[in-house]
Parts: sequence; C-alpha cells; structure tokens
Amino acid sequence: MAEEESARLARIKANLRRRALIHDSIRDFFRGEGFLEVDTPLLTPAVAPEAYIAPFSVNGWYLCPSPEMHMKRLLAGGYGSMFQICHCFRKGERGSLHNPEFTMLEWYRHGANYLGIIEDTERLVLHVAASLGLGTTVGYRGREIALTPPWPRVTVRQAFLSAAGWDPVSHPDEGRFDADLVDRVMPALPADRPAVLADYPAAGAAMARLKAGDPLVAERAEVFIGGLELANAYSELTDAAELEGRFRAEMERRRAEGGPDLPMPRRFLDATASLPVCGGIALGVDRLVMLFCDAASIDEVMAFPRDWA
Repeated sequence: MAEEESARLARIKANLRRRALIHDSIRDFFRGEGFLEVDTPLLTPAVAPEAYIAPFSVNGWYLCPSPEMHMKRLLAGGYGSMFQICHCFRKGERGSLHNPEFTMLEWYRHGANYLGIIEDTERLVLHVAASLGLGTTVGYRGREIALTPPWPRVTVRQAFLSAAGWDPVSHPDEGRFDADLVDRVMPALPADRPAVLADYPAAGAAMARLKAGDPLVAERAEVFIGGLELANAYSELTDAAELEGRFRAEMERRRAEGGPDLPMPRRFLDATASLPVCGGIALGVDRLVMLFCDAASIDEVMAFPRDWA
C-alpha cells in the first residue's frame, strides 16, 4: 500500500508540473492573439439564475460559478477581446470529472461568432500540444487522438437522429435530451478525433443568440475530446430584454423545482445593452489537463480536490 501511495503522489506531482506548463501555454497563445488577460471578482452580489447551476452563498453574496457576467461588463465597457483563467464554484458537482471548486478558462473575441470561437479552440489545443512536445496527436485512455483542424462538426439534430432516433430541435424534451446526450450521442462521437456538436435547440440556448432565420436553433457549440466534454461556445446574446426574459423563465423553473430564489443581476443586464457583437466560450482547464496527462479522474490533476483538501 505504501508503494501504491508513493506512486500516486509521484504521478500527481508530475501532472501538476505539466498543469503549470499548460497554464503558461494558454497565456502565451492568447497574448499572441492580442487578447487582454483580466481578473474579475470571485464574490458577487448576483449570479446568472440558471436552473441547473447551484451557487455557493457566502454572507448574502455568491461565489462565482463563472466569470461570464463580469467579463461581459468589461466587454460592454470597450475593453475588447479578453481571456481569464480563474477558479469557479458550483454546489453538488463531485465525481471523476467534477469538483465543487474548479478552474475555468473563458475568452471572448470581439466581432466573432460561435464558429470563430471553435476555430480559436482548435488552434489553442494544438498550440498547447505543441508546447508540450506532443505534435499533432495526444494519447488518452488508450486512444490516439489526432488534433489537426478542422475538427469534425455535426449538428445536434443530426447527432440525435443518428444515435438516438429522434429530433430534439423540432420535438424538444429536456429530460430525454440530457440522458440521450450522455448515453447515446457522446459514445457515438469520433474516438480518434475531437468533435464539435453544434446548433443546440433553442431551449438550451442559455446566453447564446438564436440562429438567424431558424429560431428553433441556438448558435451554441460544444467540444468533446476523448469522451471529455471540454468546452461550450456561444455567439453571445446582446439583446438585454430577451436575456431578462430568459432569466425570468429560469427563475420560475428554479422555484417550481424547490430551488432558492436568486436576485436579478440588474447591472449585468444593463451592461448587456452595450455588449458588442462577440463570441465566447467556457473551457474546463482541469479536463484539458486530464487530456494532456492521460488522467482518468480530475483528482489526478488537482493538488487539493475536495475530498483531500
């Protein structure tokens, strides 16, 4: 047992050293792209009232589940394209891919849409791989994954029709959607390539704008690599009235499901009226490190996961 524990600690130490290199590589990439690195508060008086994200409350304030609202306020203030690596906090998230405190990379590109952000992601992951001396492939859980862009893209409608036999765009069913995404659609994505699942049903738009000419579809895309759900990209919604309507609907859903009330993030909504056309994405840094360390669990790439803190 002592030898096993020693081997585990040595593996985690090596992973943490690689994690530091990955952080450096991320910063190098975005500085080369002309992005501004920002640092926003971890404590906030209001969060986005999303039904399935439970924030931690601290003396009437909240630990940020995402830096999105603060970063968009900076965008609305004219700061231009920006990125941030920060800690985020969400209740009830614990497992091999989840920890209540985790590290998020978010970036926003002025003038871009969700497809442009996916292209950023392709180049970023390839840049990180090159900086680690891995070239254009990475080995993860016994698979060789080719990272060379462009990554295969498939619409949500196509993926669900093929793998689950139904169309979630024309016949939305949120509970069935989540189960079939995990059990049927994700296992059917390419094993030897990253994959992009694009054009989510409008009901899953969150803060993404709806597609011009097709209001049943949102300009949202997710990136999957080696079975890891890695990143979530949007063409950002800039209509403050529409966004407030979505927030109110989420608040009603929270109440119906017995969740606590959350304050309306009024300053963020006011700033949204000045938000420029932009695309944005949230990428799980811990999962990116898992990929490049061939780690099966998030605990292997954190110094202090919750159960060991």
